[in-house]
Amino acid sequence: MFGDVTTPTVRLGSQKWYTLPLSILAHVGIFAALIIVPLMATDILPTPPSMMAFVAAPPPPPPPPPPPPTPAAPQPKVQPVPVQNPNAAPVEAPKEIKPETGNNIGEGVPGGVEGGVPGGVVGGVVGGLPEAPPPPPPPPAPVRVGGNIRAPNKVKDVKPVYPPIAQSARVQGVVIIEATIGPDGRVKDAKVLRSIPLLDQAALDAVKQWVFTPTLLNGVPVPVIMTVTVNFTLQ
Repeated sequence: MFGDVTTPTVRLGSQKWYTLPLSILAHVGIFAALIIVPLMATDILPTPPSMMAFVAAPPPPPPPPPPPPTPAAPQPKVQPVPVQNPNAAPVEAPKEIKPETGNNIGEGVPGGVEGGVPGGVVGGVVGGLPEAPPPPPPPPAPVRVGGNIRAPNKVKDVKPVYPPIAQSARVQGVVIIEATIGPDGRVKDAKVLRSIPLLDQAALDAVKQWVFTPTLLNGVPVPVIMTVTVNFTLQ
């Protein structure tokens, strides 16, 4: 059995001797290219743009103000030269002033009208009006009834109208009014002294329609002030 074992033979020189050095050189070249190419690429990088800053120069200082104007010299006043008219007649002041001659008014006569008007006065203006009559005396102030001043008698009585709202509210009572009665006996003014709000206006309307006899003072009718009452009673 061992006799059939054969020894393997190794064949040398089947490959060429220069293949190994070429393979090594190729790997070294590739490795060198991988290192050198990036280093060479840094030389062609774009240069960064340079930063430039512009600084404005400060503005020039303002010019100095102009000098004030010099005051103008006052102009001399020129007096106007009067122009004389050679053709004008000379003016001379009279040596004596004579009194004027004309209509001599003379003195008026007691009953004369000639050259004047009836009722005229001596030295008056021709065509002038006589003096205006004096203004009438102011009306007398009203006096209050009492003492020697008797209350006038009522000759016209007007009943007040009962307001419906006061009737609905069952409001009743007495309204006291101060009335001013004129010389003719009519009520000139009235105001409430004691008030019932729902009845005041009705009482005033009635009192202003009342008429009294004139009140005489020294025989002359005078206005008087008196107090009157208006009674409101529900039936």
